[in-house]
Amino acid sequence: MKSNASVLASLLILLLALLIGGVMTGAYELSATELWWALTGRAEELEHFLVWQVRMPRLVLAVVVGAALALTGAATQGLFRNPLAEPTLIGVTSGAMLFAVLMLVLSARLLAGFPLWMQQISVSLAAFAGALLTTGIVYRLAAGRGRLNVTTMLLAGIAIAALAGAFTGLMVYQSTESQLRDITFWSLGSLGGANWTQVAIAAPLIVVGGYFLRRDALALNAFLLGEREAAQLGFRVDRVKRRVIVWVALLVGVCISLTGLIGFVGLVIPHLLRLWRGTDYRQLLLFSGLLGASFLLGADTLARTIVAPAELPIGILTALVGAPFFLWLLLRERRKTVFL
Repeated sequence: MKSNASVLASLLILLLALLIGGVMTGAYELSATELWWALTGRAEELEHFLVWQVRMPRLVLAVVVGAALALTGAATQGLFRNPLAEPTLIGVTSGAMLFAVLMLVLSARLLAGFPLWMQQISVSLAAFAGALLTTGIVYRLAAGRGRLNVTTMLLAGIAIAALAGAFTGLMVYQSTESQLRDITFWSLGSLGGANWTQVAIAAPLIVVGGYFLRRDALALNAFLLGEREAAQLGFRVDRVKRRVIVWVALLVGVCISLTGLIGFVGLVIPHLLRLWRGTDYRQLLLFSGLLGASFLLGADTLARTIVAPAELPIGILTALVGAPFFLWLLLRERRKTVFL
C-alpha cells in the first residue's frame, strides 16, 4: 500500500492536472501557449477575459465546493458510524431546496422594487438560511437533557425532509412555467455564472470549516468504537457531535446556496477512500477533500464540453457517474461478505 505522503502527492498532481485541463478545455479551446500568455498577462483581451473572469472562478469554485461536499460526507459518516450516511440525513438539503423554491416562486412579489443585485442573490441567501434553519430544528428535536441522540437525529432528519419535500411540492404546483424551469435547473446543480465574489465568500468558510472538522478526526476515530468507549477515552462526545453538525450544516449550506443541489459527491468519495485507505479520519478527511475537489472539477469540465456550446447540469453527471459506481461498490462488498 502506498504511503500517505505518496497518496497526498498523487491527489495533488491529479487536482493540478484537472485544473489545467479545465482551463484549456471548453467551447473555445486554448493551447498551452495561449494559457501561459493568459496567466502571465501577455494574452489577447479575449483570452485573458476567458481565463480570469470566466473559467478560473468557475474552476476554483468547483474545487472548494467539491472538497467541502466530500469532506462533510466523510464527517457525517463518522458521526453516524455509517458509511452510507451523508449530510442529507440532517435536513440540510431539504431545507435549502424548500427555501430556494420559496424565493424562486415568491421573489417577484416579495422583492418588487428592490435593487437588481438583491434579487439576484436572494435565492442563494434563502437556500443558505433554509439549510441552517432545518438543521437547527433537527438538532433541537434530537437534543434532550444535555445529550444529543444520533438515532433520534436521523429519524427527525427523515421526518423534516419529508415535510420540507411536501411544502416544496406545493410551491412547485403553484409555480409558473418559467419558475418551474428555474426550479428544475437549480435542483440539478450548476457552476455556471460563478464569479470571484462567490469564491471569496465560499473559500474562507470552507477552509476554516475543513480545518475544524479535521481537528475532530481523533474523536471520529474513537466514535468507531462506540460513544461510550469514546467518552472513556476522554472525548466530550456531545460537544464533538455539536461541532461536527454545525460545521457540516454551514459548509453544505454554503455550497448549495451557490451551486444548487449536487449529489453523490459526499457519499461516493469518502466511501471509495475508506475502501482504499482505511478508516483513519486523520487521513480520510484530507484525502476526501482533495479527491472530491478533483471529482467535481472533472465533472464540471465534462459538463461544459459534452454538449458544447450548451451546458449539461452538473448534478446529472455526478448522478450518472456516482450512482452506478456506488452500486458497484455495494455489490463488491456483498461478494466479499458472501465469500467470507
